[in-house]
Amino acid sequence: MHMGDALLSPAVGGGMWVLSAAALGCAVKATGRDDKKVPMMSVLGAFIFAGQMINFTIPGTGSSGHIGGGILLAALLGAGPALLALAVVLLIQCLFFADGGLLAYGANVFNIGVCACVGGYYLVYRPLLRRLSPKRLTVAAIAAVVAGLQLGAFAVVAETYFSGVAELPFRSFLWLMQPIHLAIGVVEGCVTAAVLNYVYRVRPELLALTPEETFASESFAPPAPRRNHRRWLLAWATATVVIAGGLSLLASEYPDGLEWAMGKASGEREIVRAGATHELAAATVAKTAIMPDYQFAGEKSPLAAPTAGLLGVALSVGLAGGAGALLYRNKS
Repeated sequence: MHMGDALLSPAVGGGMWVLSAAALGCAVKATGRDDKKVPMMSVLGAFIFAGQMINFTIPGTGSSGHIGGGILLAALLGAGPALLALAVVLLIQCLFFADGGLLAYGANVFNIGVCACVGGYYLVYRPLLRRLSPKRLTVAAIAAVVAGLQLGAFAVVAETYFSGVAELPFRSFLWLMQPIHLAIGVVEGCVTAAVLNYVYRVRPELLALTPEETFASESFAPPAPRRNHRRWLLAWATATVVIAGGLSLLASEYPDGLEWAMGKASGEREIVRAGATHELAAATVAKTAIMPDYQFAGEKSPLAAPTAGLLGVALSVGLAGGAGALLYRNKS
């Protein structure tokens, strides 16, 4: 659901920058002083970057999707740190891989980050998970991911409408975006539920929303919390490297949900928009992009995806960890 600059007018793109900046400011204020979240932010941010590289096919549609990761991050970090980590991932994708436009960065943070980490998390996940149990966790994760993606898909349609993109009529674009992202949301929700249920079994204390909340004993009682933080982080890091360096080779070649919907609505997967603001944004990204579209310059190679994945993971660890460390140091 990464939007390109051509889908937005300068006014709408600038407005979304302001709105997302305000949301990130609130996320900074809401983030506590727990410095143990700094390595978690960096490793989980890298995990989401790797996971977003794996597009899975939506059967019978000719489309594909990938995880957004907002609910997974929010469930493990809290909404504030989750939004910050996801914003770093989206910035890396934009500047270093030309995935999502610079003018559209604010819109992408809102559509992918705020809609999930704030909307899906607070409106669906938290209310459904008043007591932790495997069943409640599964239902809450799937419902929250679906809700977050539906909000984000609607936001994309609204942003293109107010930007005056005539190639994408509001009604037809809406009726394409919502169903395809419903299917993507169900798949991502199942993945998120599986990961969170694993965490529930091995580190249940990470899912406690407040100190007062307790675990429901429905099918089993969670084991005693394991305090080996380094081993836990190493496991996440290992999974991240495997996904980025290996499983990324299995990514579907079908267009993602947004590109698919654009193609169906307009007959074109890409929309071109001229203007000084768009040209400046494109020129900036052209200077910063190391591997545009996750490919080597001028050629396609089977090594491009794992190389881009591992590079993005390293950048995510460095930038997300650095931002988290700076944030907690200033708060302390």
